[in-house]
Amino acid sequence: MKSLQKITALLVLSTLIIASCTKEGPQGPAGINGTNGTNGTNGTVDCIKCHDNSQNIFEKSNQWAASGHAVNGNYARNAVDCAPCHTSQGFLEVLKTGAEVCASVISNPNPQNCYTCHKIHTTYTQDDWALTATTPVVFKVNGITSDQGKANLCINCHQIRKPDPMWDLSQGSATITITSFRYGTHHGPQGNLFNGTGGYELGTGYINSSHTTMVSNSCVQCHMAKAYGNQAGGHQLGMRYGTSGTVNTAGCTSCHADATSLKNKIIATQATTQNLLDSLKTILVTKGYMTASGNVVTGTYTNDNAGIIYNYQFVMEDKSKGVHNFNYAKKLLENSIAAAKK
Repeated sequence: MKSLQKITALLVLSTLIIASCTKEGPQGPAGINGTNGTNGTNGTVDCIKCHDNSQNIFEKSNQWAASGHAVNGNYARNAVDCAPCHTSQGFLEVLKTGAEVCASVISNPNPQNCYTCHKIHTTYTQDDWALTATTPVVFKVNGITSDQGKANLCINCHQIRKPDPMWDLSQGSATITITSFRYGTHHGPQGNLFNGTGGYELGTGYINSSHTTMVSNSCVQCHMAKAYGNQAGGHQLGMRYGTSGTVNTAGCTSCHADATSLKNKIIATQATTQNLLDSLKTILVTKGYMTASGNVVTGTYTNDNAGIIYNYQFVMEDKSKGVHNFNYAKKLLENSIAAAKK
């Protein structure tokens, strides 16, 4: 009898459990609203630190698009030894590795752009405008260290490439063999000339112009001075307005207050330097060291004669016609002419 009662009780309990699991009861009333949470960060808060409602970025981009760095097409030079200065990717690679050449050919090379010179989109703050290279630069040709302020970025590339073969000033009468018609400093020796170093210094009397010590940011102070549109200055980097050929002197007037005097000084400096270049080239062509088109004639030369050729290329490739460092450029050419006439 007791067993039957137990079985009956279990059946009743099982029925209740099954019945309670087959369907939910009705939803209860809604609870009281909780306290509002803290608002999240606006999704554009980082972007607008730079990409605001001004036209500042477009202004810089418009200038840059008209610059030689952006349009000259030399970024196609993507081989391992050219890419460090001819491509944006190569420049950033060697800054990071400290190597003189890239590890491999740069595929899809880019010209210099915002990312080349600035730390774009690394912190998403105003710090992204910081320069990618600021430390003093050791010149490749002679190991001398130069600190040109903000222009240290520039002179990583705007410096002499060591010629092959390298001359030896201490062995002037010894011979070397030049095998390339491009023998010389390569195309960007401005950092060296501004610093007053890197020439084949025959004779004596070498001094620098005041620019070397007074213009602390060298390239940047003059080439990036206040711009007018996209013709010169700013991120266009040019020194002459494209429509008129007038020199942009905005970076000069803090020292050269008299505009007429400054204009005359530039004209005289460039005329003197060009005359010296022409005189030296005439001698080099007459001696058979150089063709009329400016190519070096390959062959065996004394170190002194190779150095004279090199000095011509140095001042000519600087392109400022002496403005960067007139005293040093003038003495290099004068002493080279005197030695070449012997």
